[in-house]
Amino acid sequence: MKKQLILLAGTKETRLALLEQLESILGNYVSVSSYSSDEGLPDKISGKIVIYSSYLIEEEVRHVIGENCEVIVASRTINHQYIDKLFSLPAGTHVLYVNDFPESVKDSIHTLKALGIDHLHYHPYFPGEEYRDSIEVALTPGEIELIPDHIPTKINIGVRLIDIHTIMKIVDLLSLPESLGIQVADKYTRRIIELSQKLSFLKEEAVKLNQYLKLVVDGVNDGIMALDAAGRITVFNDVLERITGVPKERALKRKINELFLPPDLLGFLLRETEDTVPMPFLVRQTNVMVHRMPIAGENTVVATFKNMDETIEMEKAVRLELQKKGYIAKHTFEHILGISKAIKETKKIARKLARTHLPILIQGESGTGKELFASAIHMASSRKDAPYLAINCNALPEELLESELFGYEEGSFTGARKGGKKGVFEQADGGTLFLDEIGDISMKLQARLLRVLQEHEIRRIGGNRNIPVNVRIIAATNKDLKGMIDEGDFREDLYHRLKVLSLSLPPLRNRKEDIPQLVQHFIYASDRPQAKITSDTMDRLTVMPWKGNIRELKNTLLYMLAVSEGECISSEDLPVDQQEKQHQTEKPATGYFKAEELKNLLQCIRDLNLSRQSSGRPQLCSKLAGTRHPLTQQQIRLRLKDLQQDGLVVIRRGRSGTMITEKGIEWLEQHDS
Repeated sequence: MKKQLILLAGTKETRLALLEQLESILGNYVSVSSYSSDEGLPDKISGKIVIYSSYLIEEEVRHVIGENCEVIVASRTINHQYIDKLFSLPAGTHVLYVNDFPESVKDSIHTLKALGIDHLHYHPYFPGEEYRDSIEVALTPGEIELIPDHIPTKINIGVRLIDIHTIMKIVDLLSLPESLGIQVADKYTRRIIELSQKLSFLKEEAVKLNQYLKLVVDGVNDGIMALDAAGRITVFNDVLERITGVPKERALKRKINELFLPPDLLGFLLRETEDTVPMPFLVRQTNVMVHRMPIAGENTVVATFKNMDETIEMEKAVRLELQKKGYIAKHTFEHILGISKAIKETKKIARKLARTHLPILIQGESGTGKELFASAIHMASSRKDAPYLAINCNALPEELLESELFGYEEGSFTGARKGGKKGVFEQADGGTLFLDEIGDISMKLQARLLRVLQEHEIRRIGGNRNIPVNVRIIAATNKDLKGMIDEGDFREDLYHRLKVLSLSLPPLRNRKEDIPQLVQHFIYASDRPQAKITSDTMDRLTVMPWKGNIRELKNTLLYMLAVSEGECISSEDLPVDQQEKQHQTEKPATGYFKAEELKNLLQCIRDLNLSRQSSGRPQLCSKLAGTRHPLTQQQIRLRLKDLQQDGLVVIRRGRSGTMITEKGIEWLEQHDS
């Protein structure tokens, strides 16, 4: 018949752990009953051998101990099964040791140190105790719920077990077979051997890791230095040796101020501050950017030395590679030409919008330069060195556009590329994505785009995981999105997500004074940069309506360059359809312009003549600026030529300028009545 043993513990977790230990060792010879204060104790125990889980529970269980009881107070030790978790922590790590009572915490820390696990800085903690906020690791023997919530690393090292001396005392007291004592000793010996093997393996792994780290430190492009609390150098890689000219063997384990380094650099490295702003220095004729990084709690400072000249060359190479792939913006605000008030004001607003990371909706007629502005906004933003991708939403069918935007996983559809493909959202991560003709996307894609703008993450076609993306969206359209919302063709919530910021581009007819500069630019950029354009032709181009805006103007000029004879471009080189438009509007002066416009121009000429002031084109332009029909100097020049042909004015060279004729005065008087 098995002998009886009663185990008393403070908590359920401790009772179960020690019960399992006792039964695994003594189960063939002893029947173990167990109780805990948490769950409830028996009324009275008499004539039994009783094991206390710890001396800490003596007071709370004393009342249940009756006559003829033999009491053994267990000594406890760390659970060897979890000991490798402690040796995986770096030496000097500050850890919070957490348990329910101060005495338990004190005993546990004493046991750990006695076992040689003394490479850590232990801080005792129990409910109600204060502790250092900077501690990021907590240990506990099963009391996970007592660890403060904000500590990120929580390590459960298991309930402390009964040590071998207590086990042998139980074996002796119960007069158990001698062979059992030998088995217990052998079992503990095996555990010690296993632990030694595990620690030996961890040591080998640490040595390998140090070797790998050394290869990494010596293999990076930057110089790397580490200093301990005394300013002694503990890391000094090969790149830093080349930068400073100091041999690594001479630098290691020496104080930094013993090296021949610039005084301002020494001061920067040794200053006691948490400031991590990098600073430039000149070291042996090499421009370096030094980044100083104090490591909290380790009394260590790590500094990196980046060769700025090499960095500039690398950035150039990266930008060239991005440009080859089409992932880089090519235009800045300097590429947007024009002297008109309309274009200057638009550029001013766009520069302000570029400073933010918010989505922008660019609205304007076809050919007004929406993609040019999107590119310029990217180049004026903090994302200018990141990818810039543009996609025309009207150029692809819905299925293909969806895969281009969001990408797809391997096997998601027939013909899908092996390994899948990144969409433009992933490719533009960290940068800007320009979505042209946004008004042409389907309601299905509108819903997916709205989710990206809300959640800042995408899911590939056929994928089952969300991929975070950091992309600034610039969308553009020539459509009336508000009208489309009313018709049910565009989501109102997407409209407001896209139009956090908005930019309206002026049509060319509202900035005609920019046409001569644009025309000259297109000539210079063509394969006939020396070509000239007659003043009459320039005047004609200036007054044309240009419903296709700058794109139509450019295409027209390229046509004229292609068909013109010699070096001079004339009105005869205009495309046939443009000439037909002109013939429909080119009538005698009294019909060519609006009567009110003609009246204003003749009235200004007569007023300047009567006051004996110059009536040249600049003066007429200035005087007409405040009327309902302002004209540019080129427009005035064209009109004056036609007026002179009809005998209403005489154009003179010199200061006097244009003079109104008797016929002109008569015409003016007729239209005044």
